Amino acid sequence: MSSLVQSVDWLAIAPPTVAAVVGLVVLVADLFLAESRKPLLGWIAVGGLVLAALMLLPLLDADRSTFCLVGDAEVCSYTADRFTLVIQFLVLGGALLSALLSVTALKDSGKRLPEGEYWFLFLSSAAGAALLPASRDLATLVVALEVASLPAFALVGLRHGDRRSSEAALKFFLSSVTATAVSLLGISFVYAATGTLHLTRVAERIQDVDGQLATLAQTGVVLTLVGFAFKTAVVPFHFWVPDTYVGAPLPIAAYLSVIGKAVGFSGLVLVTVVALPSYADAWAPALAVLAAFTMTVGNVGALRQQSTRAYSAVRLLAWSSVGQAGYLLVPIAAAGYSDDPEKSVGATLAYALMYGAVNLGAFAVAALVGRAHRLNRVADYRGLYAASPLTALLMGFFLLCLAGLPPGVIGLFAKVTVFAAAVDAGLGWLAVVMAVNVVIALVYYLRWTALLFREPETAPGGEAAAHRLPAPLTAALALTGVLGIALSGAPQLVLRFTETGLF
Repeated sequence: MSSLVQSVDWLAIAPPTVAAVVGLVVLVADLFLAESRKPLLGWIAVGGLVLAALMLLPLLDADRSTFCLVGDAEVCSYTADRFTLVIQFLVLGGALLSALLSVTALKDSGKRLPEGEYWFLFLSSAAGAALLPASRDLATLVVALEVASLPAFALVGLRHGDRRSSEAALKFFLSSVTATAVSLLGISFVYAATGTLHLTRVAERIQDVDGQLATLAQTGVVLTLVGFAFKTAVVPFHFWVPDTYVGAPLPIAAYLSVIGKAVGFSGLVLVTVVALPSYADAWAPALAVLAAFTMTVGNVGALRQQSTRAYSAVRLLAWSSVGQAGYLLVPIAAAGYSDDPEKSVGATLAYALMYGAVNLGAFAVAALVGRAHRLNRVADYRGLYAASPLTALLMGFFLLCLAGLPPGVIGLFAKVTVFAAAVDAGLGWLAVVMAVNVVIALVYYLRWTALLFREPETAPGGEAAAHRLPAPLTAALALTGVLGIALSGAPQLVLRFTETGLF
């Protein structure tokens, strides 16, 4: 009789484990640190995220799995393959940059953000987000999704005495709880029809479901996909995004725009491409239509933002992130039509890495400008070049990357990769919709870029002092800038890095 006791591959699970353990360390340390020393917690969190990211290095050379079935070592609940490592790199790297923004935001908040709770919730969410891409059964997938999401609700509404923050948290909470309920119902139907939760076994068994259970299985597939559509903020499940980003502390808005998307889309890839390839004729057209609607609604919403409206810079970035979600959906939809779905998934990962680096850079500049202009309007960026030339040049570069224009070569490269995935899969109509949306996006990105270099409305001398860079913000801007410029110089590195091992 085989033993039911399993050994745990601690190296494989090290990245999310380190983030979780450091979160507990921060929570305990908060009890003993004097109020004047609370900023130390932020640097402990930053160090923990650096350590968690470094734990990815020993995993680069081989696929490792743990928590496997006793009778079948090939069926596991946790797998650290190339797909997992790419998403974990994006999650932990993005969390690190968001943490650097948070250090300054907490210092500027005037004690309205409790530091111990903030860092514990932040690290808990990052640990859940790092766990999700490694999940290879539906139960672990849902648990990881909720561990990533639940602390994020609290982070959005953590600012004391702020009605916008509370309202944003409530909208985010209600939409996410609805998504979770729908997903769980769908997963329970899939389990009832197949008798398993492991993704590879679901893929095998759902093809041969008994006729009486076929409708149950189909309903489960639809409900599961609808739940993930909520999580990824695709249209028509995007309504919470603009208000949540505006109400949340700016580093948390940055975190949600990148890490939230990485979590949702990696879960969507695992459910569709790994667990439900036999239902590609159902989910692929649905995702293609959702991609078209999402990019169109997001870009039109961003285009309609008035530059003088309060918080219009953050709102524009929020609507832009909805549009970018549409682009990210395109290769996943293409995977359902393609003979090489692994290549299509790689296109999504390449785009996600590009988007993560430059979008976090744009939020870093927004955090800097927001220190001098509390309402953070797009109009407040007028003449930024006169006050802070390097910051303005970086912001212009980030916006051009998001638009897909030189010198933002990595943005152009990522869009061409996604466009090629659609064309190769025979989705010519979707490629046309994407091309139209890229043109729409050019308008608002270029309008904002031009504003940076116009004559300031006030004397430049007065603004220069307002844009002094704190060290953590400097580090965040430097890291995103260097990454964006390096990848623009060698964009092929992204595709090599994102060659997945899902199959």
